[in-house]
Formats: sequence, C-alpha cells, structure tokens
Amino acid sequence: MNPQAKLIFIISLSLGTTIAISSNHWVTAWAGLEINTLAILPLISKSHHPRAIEAATKYFLTQAAASALVLFSSMTNAWYTGQWDITQLTHPTSCLILTSALAMKLGLVPFHFWFPEVLQGSPLTTGLLLSTVMKLPPISMLYMTSPSLNSTLMTYMAILSAAMGGWMGLNQTQIRKIMAFSSISHLGWMTIILSYNPKLTLLNFYLYTLMTMTVFLTLNTIKASKLSTLMTAWTKVPALNAMLLLTMLSLAGLPPLTGFLPKWLIIQELTKQNMVPAALTISLLSLLGLFFYLRLAYCATITLPPHTTNHIKQWHTNKPTNTSIAILIVMSTALLPISPLIPTII
Repeated sequence: MNPQAKLIFIISLSLGTTIAISSNHWVTAWAGLEINTLAILPLISKSHHPRAIEAATKYFLTQAAASALVLFSSMTNAWYTGQWDITQLTHPTSCLILTSALAMKLGLVPFHFWFPEVLQGSPLTTGLLLSTVMKLPPISMLYMTSPSLNSTLMTYMAILSAAMGGWMGLNQTQIRKIMAFSSISHLGWMTIILSYNPKLTLLNFYLYTLMTMTVFLTLNTIKASKLSTLMTAWTKVPALNAMLLLTMLSLAGLPPLTGFLPKWLIIQELTKQNMVPAALTISLLSLLGLFFYLRLAYCATITLPPHTTNHIKQWHTNKPTNTSIAILIVMSTALLPISPLIPTII
C-alpha cells in the first residue's frame, strides 16, 4: 500500500476514535464511528486476496447495520425525551436497541459471528487494530450509558460471550481465529461488571489491549499465523518465543501475571454485589480459554517439530527485537505488584 494512503487511513482512524470517545451528542458520536469504519476497510482489504475482500465486505455490512441501530436508538430516545445527550439515554426501548447495536459493533454474543471471519481475513497488524482500537469507541459509549443499561441483559450476554469464546476457540488451528475468540471471551469479562463498576471495565480493556498488542506484535515478528508455523518458530527467536509463553499465560489470567489483576478485581466486585453465582460461572468458563492459551504456549515453546527429511526449520536470526515489544512484554507480565494502587487510581 502507498505510504501516503496508509498515513491518511491511520490519521482518519485516530480522528474517528477521538471524535467518538469525546463527543456528548449522538450524531457526532455516530460520525466518529463511521469515520472509523471507512478508515479501517482499506487496511483490511489491502492484500487484494479474495478472503480479505470478503472480510472487508462482512465488516462493512455489520458495522453499517450497527451504526444504523445506534442512530435509530438515539432518535427514539430524542423522540420521547427531547435529549440528544449520550448520558441522557433513559427510554427503555432505546436502551435495548443501543445495547444490541454496541454488542454488534464489539462482537458480543449473539452478534459475534462476523468477528472471527474478519480477523482471519485481515493481516496481523490490521487484526491488532480490529481487536483493540476499533473496540474503544463502542466501549466508551457503553461506559457513558452504563447507568441506563439493563444489568440482567448485560450479565447474560457476558456469560454467553465467555462461554462461546472459550468453547469455539478450543478446536481452532488458525492463530488469528483463536485471538478472535479470546477477544470475545475477554469482552464477556468487561461486560459483566459494566453496570456495577464501569471503571473496572475500562481497566480490563486497557490491560487486555496491552497484552493483545504484545501477542500480535510478537506473532508479526516471527511471522506465525497458524499452529504448525508456531511449532517451528522457536529456532528463529528463542527468547521471544519464551516470553510469548508468559504473555499467553497472562492473557489466560494466571497469577502472578498482569492478566490476573482485572479478573481478580472483577470477581471481588461481583461478590460485593451479591452475584456469587455469576462470578463462579464466568470463572469456570475462563478455564476453557486457559486450555487454548496453554495449547498456543505449548506449541510455541515446548513442542519439538518433527525431524523428517523434508522438514523446513527456520534459521536463527540475530536481528534485534523491537524495543517496544520488550517494554510491552514486561508490562504484560509484571504489573500485578501495582494492584494495591489500582483502587486509589480508579
């Protein structure tokens, strides 16, 4: 892709995200979402492969339908209340439609079918944007409207997302699809606490973004897109593969790594809200995700490739690892000791 065109798309993506998360009016928020969608489409389809074109088409249709529902819910709310302010969403029907629209934009169950296919058809760097930056505007809108949303509906959607993300990720061999179902599972954790402590949702999103960025940039460095490629990558950058193991375990939420911090705080908050069954259910469902994270980590660092005559082993390279990846790996695995500061920050 032309560097000037790529720069324009990246600037448009930043502009759309900024407009969407900083606006108080529904129409300007909708405009930010549309700018975001139009900016990411060329980045999805830049390889001109039929799968990439299919992914861009699916993404466009899904996001267009979700944006139309956002406009419809805001117009319905304005019709009954006379308010276009995002924080003044009070009409029950508007709240229900908006929850469906933002769930469709995020990829929450039952509106999750598009996300794994789109991520599979995108390059790794674009997949990183789809998993992190593109989810910030819908999550910020959920944050602003959280007092008006139906907590029971959000809890059911969260538990279903954790179950579906863990269950569907078990039988995958493509790493991008595994990361897509991982994202759906993590969205369940963010959604379940949204109505009770929205700041914990943002904290979970930030730490998820940090860990996902580490995984995607590491996979992009070792050029691995499926499990069979990952098995032979240990000879290329052994130290980076070893750190990928820790990052995967952090994404799974194992103590004493960074990923345990948001889950710990969310379970604690759910217990305070007398939601012990929901906390227990989503904790048990996270074991499904732990299985495929462990499989990724096992393939990346522990499994030896078959030594056959036609086996292609990747050569060890002495290229220095990007400094940003090293910083991200440290943050993705070693932030748990700052957990006593979190309650004072949020």
